[in-house]
Amino acid sequence: MANATFRFYEELNDFLAPQRRKREFSLPCAQAATVKHMIEALGVPHTEVEVILVNGASVGFDRLLRDGDRVAVYPRFEALDVTPLLRVRAQPLRETRFVADCHLGGLARLLRMAGFDTLFRNDFADPELAAISIGERRILLTRDRELLKLRGITHGCYVHALKPVRQFQEIVQRLELQDSFRPFSRCLECNTPLRPIDKPLIADRLPPAVREHQQHFLTCDHCRRIYWQGTHWQRMRSLLAAAAP
Repeated sequence: MANATFRFYEELNDFLAPQRRKREFSLPCAQAATVKHMIEALGVPHTEVEVILVNGASVGFDRLLRDGDRVAVYPRFEALDVTPLLRVRAQPLRETRFVADCHLGGLARLLRMAGFDTLFRNDFADPELAAISIGERRILLTRDRELLKLRGITHGCYVHALKPVRQFQEIVQRLELQDSFRPFSRCLECNTPLRPIDKPLIADRLPPAVREHQQHFLTCDHCRRIYWQGTHWQRMRSLLAAAAP
């Protein structure tokens, strides 16, 4: 049986038992254990890992562990150029799209508000979430670390914050989404792209005060909701601005 020494960096420590955080520790590894197997056995989802060094050399998830190996595990880099190193995940997705688990309805709504294609249903089962993430190349958002360990999932984010606004700020900053906002381009309820609609076509569906004071409207062709620039619009703009300092 091989014994290996591990060290996890930055936010990856949040997934570890307290006695293993921000320090080196050694433990026995199962026969023919891969780096991925041991990282996830320690509680860290593979989707949270960007670079792995074994004995100073960059390796992939499938590297078999040998006795005496020293393993350093890093999350996404923001300031350091890691171009020469082997990133263990595929290249960034061409289009940033999400699927959120059943506990993240508030976050899904805020991402839609910012213009991101975000699938959400409160009855999505874990296998269905995984299939959507893999098949449609969507980033899986969840607070269930076991879900992110499922085979085949390459792009996922464990959401640390508990409240929707904090969750939104966390994801925007972590994935650097600030320059990709397209505010109020999607229906907050069903995720369908919105389109402008002439006021006379919907006048009979508007509250009297809105009909009198508002002139510009958007509609969803799927659920037929109507949007206009009321006080809620200004509150949402303030929220977007706060998330993208």
